[in-house]
Formats: sequence, structure tokens, C-alpha cells
Amino acid sequence: MRPIAFILKGYPRLSETFIAQEIEALERQGLDIRIVALRRPTDPHRHPVHDAIRAPVLYLPEYLHREPLRVLRAARYGRNLRGYAAARAVFLRDLARDATANRVRRFGQALVLARELAPEVGQLHAHFLHTPASVARYAALLRGLPWTGSAHAKDIWTIPEWEKREKLAACRWLVTCTATGQAHLAALAPPGRVELVYHGLDFTRFAPPPEAEHPPRDGSEAARPVRILSVGRAVAKKGFDDLLAALALLPRELHWHFTHIGGGALLKALQRQAAALGLGERIAWRGAQPQEAVLAAYRAADIFALASRVAEDGDRDGLPNVLMEAQSQRLACLATRTPAIGELIEDEVTGTLVPPRSPPALAKALERLMRDPARRTALAAAGEARVRRDFAMRKGIAALAAKFAAM
Repeated sequence: MRPIAFILKGYPRLSETFIAQEIEALERQGLDIRIVALRRPTDPHRHPVHDAIRAPVLYLPEYLHREPLRVLRAARYGRNLRGYAAARAVFLRDLARDATANRVRRFGQALVLARELAPEVGQLHAHFLHTPASVARYAALLRGLPWTGSAHAKDIWTIPEWEKREKLAACRWLVTCTATGQAHLAALAPPGRVELVYHGLDFTRFAPPPEAEHPPRDGSEAARPVRILSVGRAVAKKGFDDLLAALALLPRELHWHFTHIGGGALLKALQRQAAALGLGERIAWRGAQPQEAVLAAYRAADIFALASRVAEDGDRDGLPNVLMEAQSQRLACLATRTPAIGELIEDEVTGTLVPPRSPPALAKALERLMRDPARRTALAAAGEARVRRDFAMRKGIAALAAKFAAM
């Protein structure tokens, strides 16, 4: 089978462990993968899985004006390609409906990719249906190659319908990681074009946790506060402001400590909010962390909380991997009732669900879990059993490997 170029927003990225684990697992299945990244890394750490990946990485110019000679050489090369007229026509049609610098940048990146892509590569695969898929589509036309894709969350819900329809018509196939996303995209695509493939977890990296070394905490002792954890980028759809508001509503006699792991544009605003609510001394902001540190945090916590919601621009979570990771470590999970999260958590069976954008409901559920360690233990055990039974990565990897082989 010829090599496949995976087109990513950036690489490596701590927030996209699911992509890294997929690439590494597909390499173990025998696929020859080449990584193409639209951005260079900005995270200060790497996950261990990144060091296990063998694929070489080609970084495209993030901003065209920073590498003008490289872009100029690619433009000259591209005009001589058989697929240039078709690619240019598609780009101009897109530009007429989306007259942005971002659209021009993607065509420029596609020209660079068309020139610098190794000749033995036989297929392009875009992770995310927005910008990576734009580059993949233009470059595939330029080079006369087929392309496929994986859609996840923001890319499904924040790009216009015309763009989704045209990309779905142009690709050979596309997979997505929630039944909600699959139903939405399948309604816009030719029959059979979109398939549900859960990411799942690589349980060799998320082994069962050791038996708890600390007695159950119920918030009644200042020396033994209940430990609440959340992991995720500080962006609107994660609802961390709602979570902070909920923490501020907890009864004063309850003792707790909250840890947040993740970077993100809203981090400083959240820290200011926490200070204004008088919560500063009860919160640890740890920033982006490598996987081994996140795993240790899961094992030290009593409750995992995630207050996901639909953001004003339509952005929303798919099925957050952090919920699966937390459950794999026998950690009781509290999350918001969104369709995709409901594919993983059954309310009051494998976790607790509350309405999104409701700090009072979130606070009430948190208090109940804090005061009832036995309930946490039961939910955590059921959650771990479900995630290990139904969300192992191997099933999804086998499906993907078969689809790539069929190309």
C-alpha cells in the first residue's frame, strides 16, 4: 500500500492525543504515514505517544508572507500541474463565498504541499473538516490524488453548510467520532459516505489504576478536602466559567480543592473570575501537561467535572476523550447533558449528567457526589467497566485500517 499523508492543524498538540494515538496505532498496523502540519508546535510538552510515532513531519508555511520564496516556487510549480485549473476553479468558487485571508492561506499551503509532497504518497487524509480538509481538497486536485477525512467537533458545527456539502461530495469517505456528528454529516453527504468510528482509548497507556491509597473523602474535614479535577482547553465550549460559578455555590462547610489542567485563550479570564469569587486559594491552575502528569492527576482525584456547552459560534464538544480517560481510571464523572456525551455516560449509572449552562444544577450534583463517597465509588466502577468494554481503541483502528487498505 502506498504511503498516506495525514494533514493536521498542528503537530504535536497536547489537546489532540486522540490523533496521535490513532497515527501510532495505524503505524503498528503497517501503514506508512507522513504527517503534514499547518502549524508548528506551541505546547511546552510532548506526550509519550508522540515519541513512539515514526512518521516524518512536513510543516507548511503557517503564514504565506513569512516564507515568500517557498510560496512563489510552489505557485510556479503548481501552474504546470495537470490539476491546476480544476483546483484554482474550486478555490475561486470558495473564495467568492468566503473572501478571507484564511481561504487564500489554505490555497497557498496546498500549492506548497503539492510541490513538496513525496512522489510515492498515494492518498491524503485530513483530520478536521475545516482548514485541514480545505488544504487536502485543493492539494488532491493539484496532484490528482484521492482524499479522505476525519471530522470531530468544531469543524462539524462551525463551517457553513455549502462547504460541508461540497467537501463531503469531493472526498472518498469520511469518519466521525460521535453518532450525533455522523447523523448531521450523513444528511449532507452522498449515501454511505460518512461512517461512525469512535476514537476509543489505548488501554496500554491507560491501565487500570492501583487500589485507592487514601480513605474516602466527604468534604467534612479541612485536612482532607474532596479533590475535583477538570482537564481541557480554556475555551468557551468547555464551560469552565459555569463550573467556577457552581463551585462558588457550594455550602461553606464543605471542604474541596479544584485542579484545572490545560491551556487556552480564556485561562487568565478564568483565573480572574476565580479570584473575584473568592476561590483562588482552593484552585490549582496547572496549565498544559504531558500525559503521564494527567494520568497521575486522574488517580489522585475524587471527582472529574466537565461543564461542556454549545458556544455562541456553534462550537461544541464531540465525545471528550478526557471523560473516557477519567473513567478508565475509576474516577466518578460529572458532565453536562449533551447528545455526544450521552453516548458515553448514562445518567446515574455510569456517571452523573446535568443540564448545560446551569451552575445551580452543577453545584447540586457536585455537593451530592462530594458528600457520598459510596455513590462515587459505584459510579466510578460502572463507568470504568463501560469504557473498557465499549470504547477500546482497537475496534476503531481496525475499521480505519480496513478503509485505508481498500483504497
